[in-house]
Amino acid sequence: MLSFARKVSVPAMRAATVRAALPRPVLSTTPHALQTRKYGNDVSNAAAEKETIVKLLYNIGSRKEVEQYLRHFSSVESQKFAVIKVGGAVLTDELETLASALTFLNRVGLYPIVLHGAGPQMNKLLEDAGVEPQYEEGIRITDEKTLEIARQVFMAENLKLVDALERHGTRARPIPGGVFVADYLDREKYGFVGKINKVNKEAIDSAIRAGALPILTSLAETPAGQILNVNADVAAAELATVLEPLKIVFLNEKNGLYHGVTGKKISAINLDEEYEDLLKESWVRYGTKLKIKQCKELLDGLPRSSSVAIISAGHLHKELFTDSGAGTLIRRGHKLFKYDQLEQIDADKIRRIMEAEDPVVKSGQVSVASYLRELQQKKKVTLYSDEPGQVLAIVSSNPEDPSQPAVLEKLLASKTAVLNNVPDNLWTTIRKDFDVLTWRVGANIEDDSLDRAWHFERADGSLRNPQDGSTMFFYGIQDSDSVKKTFDGFGKKSTGVRNYSTFTQRRGYATSRTKNVGLIGARGYTGRELINIINNHPDLNLTHVSSRELEGKPLAGYTKSSLNYVNLKPDQLKAQEEVDAWVLALPNGVCAPFVNQVEQDVAQKQSSDKVLVDLSADYRFDTTWTYGLPEFNREKLAGATRISNPGCYATGAQMSLRPLLPFMGNGVPTVFGVSGYSGAGTKPSPKNDPKVLQDNLLPYALTGHIHEREVSYQLGTPVHFTPHVAPFFQGIQLTVNVPLAKELTSKDVKSVFEEFYGDEKLVKVIEGEPYVRDNAGKHFVRVGGFNVAADGKRVVVCTTIDNLLKGAATQAVQNLNLALGFDEYAGIPIE
Repeated sequence: MLSFARKVSVPAMRAATVRAALPRPVLSTTPHALQTRKYGNDVSNAAAEKETIVKLLYNIGSRKEVEQYLRHFSSVESQKFAVIKVGGAVLTDELETLASALTFLNRVGLYPIVLHGAGPQMNKLLEDAGVEPQYEEGIRITDEKTLEIARQVFMAENLKLVDALERHGTRARPIPGGVFVADYLDREKYGFVGKINKVNKEAIDSAIRAGALPILTSLAETPAGQILNVNADVAAAELATVLEPLKIVFLNEKNGLYHGVTGKKISAINLDEEYEDLLKESWVRYGTKLKIKQCKELLDGLPRSSSVAIISAGHLHKELFTDSGAGTLIRRGHKLFKYDQLEQIDADKIRRIMEAEDPVVKSGQVSVASYLRELQQKKKVTLYSDEPGQVLAIVSSNPEDPSQPAVLEKLLASKTAVLNNVPDNLWTTIRKDFDVLTWRVGANIEDDSLDRAWHFERADGSLRNPQDGSTMFFYGIQDSDSVKKTFDGFGKKSTGVRNYSTFTQRRGYATSRTKNVGLIGARGYTGRELINIINNHPDLNLTHVSSRELEGKPLAGYTKSSLNYVNLKPDQLKAQEEVDAWVLALPNGVCAPFVNQVEQDVAQKQSSDKVLVDLSADYRFDTTWTYGLPEFNREKLAGATRISNPGCYATGAQMSLRPLLPFMGNGVPTVFGVSGYSGAGTKPSPKNDPKVLQDNLLPYALTGHIHEREVSYQLGTPVHFTPHVAPFFQGIQLTVNVPLAKELTSKDVKSVFEEFYGDEKLVKVIEGEPYVRDNAGKHFVRVGGFNVAADGKRVVVCTTIDNLLKGAATQAVQNLNLALGFDEYAGIPIE
């Protein structure tokens, strides 16, 4: 039996418990989803809006995670997605957050069934009426007066939630009664309290068919029509028993269950492994014990794919759509078995999982039979598997030489096992059995169900072999000499000096060429793209990601090492001496304290100088900083330490205008710009509100926009610029009118651009007009159009650029490469 303390302490990749993947599209267009979106919109707008919301989800998790869970959630009937129980306190304190969260789910075609309580509201009205609440064995005694107030409260709270959802544009249907049929629990003892014996699904099905979220109360009726009060948790459990949903969600204001000794939030509870030991813990009592028992009783009667999540309304999306989760996830899991000899485990079970999950076996490089024969030659072998045979771990060790670390020979897991966190349970067992362990992961980790990030999270250190791309991991080795001895012979052909680093946030080996980057302001879209590029960069490592809102949460999508978000203050930067460059991805007017602190620390010799790349507009007009548009300023950027990254619009506009400066006539060039709403950032505003943008083109900052001043300043000539935001997510379209001093043909203008941009790898000069959709997600700029007016005195140039990439993150990496001495395009995909 696994100890609960061990499970809590081991970092775990978190996944919602869902059914096995089905071959369905990511966003299945169910009839219910279409009906919902017809409520004021047509089907095409529904698809566009759904795509918009999905892209917003990418900001809280990786694209892989989000799409994976959408596939799973949309693979079942609408009423079997989730039952969400809402506590009365949530309706009082977090109503708008709750309505927003439920709307988010509905926009991607999901139909959670919502059941709410009203305990605090009832207590307040009972107190006002002079009625003292009475409880017996935790059950509220309900007399006639209490029942009268309960009916009023439930109806009012039900309509309040429905109205809030409707204000957010989500159809909702109030169902205050008619779903639960009950008998008296014990009339003499509890009064008008019911015990549910039947659930009528008709009202729920009808609401979903009509495209509305069903909003239920926990009031029940006897067959004769007498209303009875039922505990909302009990009613939610009865509802889940009948519907068998993938998810049962209990919303509370605490965002989960907390360990009574450490005070830390419990990430996950696997009942089959932990339940008995958990109930023996001294701190598991009262409400916590009752909640865990209720979950056990509920899940024992449901499919093993079902789970219970205890979460706050504001974290609902992260719990459902990311591996890391946010609250407490409770599921049955699977029992694990340990075998001390190869003969103890069914050979057919080994064969099945190896043939299904082992890349080496699937590629035909090694047969199962030959591998098992080789395994028999090991001194000692320990094997682990679960009941259904979805995971397999094989550890070899040498009892005759305890100084040799044990070796994890195989760790295989099906996708279903990963989604149910079975590998995490397995890893806890392995850690308990082996104090020191090494293991190797091949270069083709993408063929495995467990990605590289999973391994980094569980390792104390690692060494990558550049010859074959494989990585060796370890834990439990305490000193550098032992580490070097362990890795002796691994990657001997690799170049560079290996330095062992005992680190806190990042562990591993590095070459002298590798540079470390810290990111301050990692929450936004640009930060996410920058993380993705650095993740694939051969010479840059990310060591710090700072975000006040996300402090303490794990960074998803970065696979080189395991990182958590931190909240760095300016005076803390000097302590991070391992950082070679800081990227400041902060709003305008915010980064000066960080810059000033670095300057002060360097002046006082408390820190070595760092490369600073500022993505805001704060230093774009400061002549002591280098303007970071590499195509025009490459020589100055080489070795620079203070770099101001250009704006997205400003980059595209300068790319459109710079080649034409020698040919420009009287008059002012005009730039008509249209951006996707990701350019407006993550802070809610009309400029990134899909409801405002739908069927709309929103002009803003009609004169004096910061990019207008930036382009005019950099080019040395006035430029007029008018920005707009459109209902697509990312990308920019610029239509640029340029007065000409002499007559030119379209062919002449195109030749000017081709000659000017010659060998530039991130600028493409094309025939015709470029399209935003062809440039979204790309790292280069497309310039085309080149349509000259009939008099030959005016040319129109069309340019597209991805505002998050070449307009921000890609350009920042170009600048980092030049400043740190790497190839300018290192880590940037060149098409």
